[in-house]
Amino acid sequence: MKRFAIVAIILASTTALAQSPPGAFKGHTGLVFSVAFSPDGKVLATGSFDNTIKLWDFGTGKELFTLKGHTMPVYGVAFNNDGTLLASGSQDKTIRLWNPKDGKFIREIKGHTEMVGPVAFSSDGKVLASGSGDKTVRLWNPADGKEIKNLGAHKESVYCVAFSPDGNLLASGSKDTTLKLWDLKALKEIRTMPPPDPTPPKDPKKDMKKDKKVDKKKEEPKKKEDPKKKENPKTEPIPLKEFRDAVNGILFTPDGKQLLSVGSDNYLRVWNVADGKEVKKIGPTKDWIFGLAMSRDKKSIATAGYGGHLNLWDLNTGKPAFSRFLKGHITYCVAFTPDGKALVTGGEKDNAAVVTPLTGK
Repeated sequence: MKRFAIVAIILASTTALAQSPPGAFKGHTGLVFSVAFSPDGKVLATGSFDNTIKLWDFGTGKELFTLKGHTMPVYGVAFNNDGTLLASGSQDKTIRLWNPKDGKFIREIKGHTEMVGPVAFSSDGKVLASGSGDKTVRLWNPADGKEIKNLGAHKESVYCVAFSPDGNLLASGSKDTTLKLWDLKALKEIRTMPPPDPTPPKDPKKDMKKDKKVDKKKEEPKKKEDPKKKENPKTEPIPLKEFRDAVNGILFTPDGKQLLSVGSDNYLRVWNVADGKEVKKIGPTKDWIFGLAMSRDKKSIATAGYGGHLNLWDLNTGKPAFSRFLKGHITYCVAFTPDGKALVTGGEKDNAAVVTPLTGK
């Protein structure tokens, strides 16, 4: 009897190990730039610079389908609310819709004039948003692929888009260092964050004219300066403007009252949606932040740095609750595993999506 009990324990342990997800999902021949989980958490989608999307059984690591059709790198992937649609955005200027259940292509959406990066579905799945290298933010009807509205444009490429939980707002982030909020009922922009600099730009032509004019005061003999004034000048130094860089990721807090953003300035920033003011700045991290994710229980925020630094943040204290450095990894995206116990990142290391447990040092 003891022998049978031992065998049963070994078999049970082996089965449990077989069902646990692997440490990495390998199979692409180009870097992995985007990852997304299906709503039920069973399927992982990876978008790659090999022009394909792969769907994986997350529990076993088995590749389910390879979605082919894009002719250039895939920058964004997103599931709709019930997992019946997968959207992908590509450098080939198109969006493609797929059936994740069988891996079949459904339709192609055209309209952008440059690469399509981020794609996102509204909470009810009836609207698809996209951002592009053509600087525009657009809304589409996934049911027929028709454009609902070209909302407007940033000054540079759009790197990220996110719907508010109630579906009334859309946020977008850009290479131009700003975020924009769009009212989806009025279909118009309502705010830019941070607001434009109120100081008007200098006119170089006027400055040249001023230089050519003879200043009579300069012709008068200079008075001797008091050396004490040189040693203790009363003039205050001109404050330098804060350095900002591209906004690479955004998401709303569960109550929709705040917006989180990350970027190439190495900071995680918290914004007040009501007035557009920045309420907190966390960082700087050790490298550019490309990935931003929220756990399914809405309690944890994770960021992934370009150089391989992963952080789990306490938004109240502004300090990391967990940190891990993935040596040798160039990382572009991050997502929580369905159970919230690990992070999945996509990058250049082995052209794979890597699973990092949120345990240990």
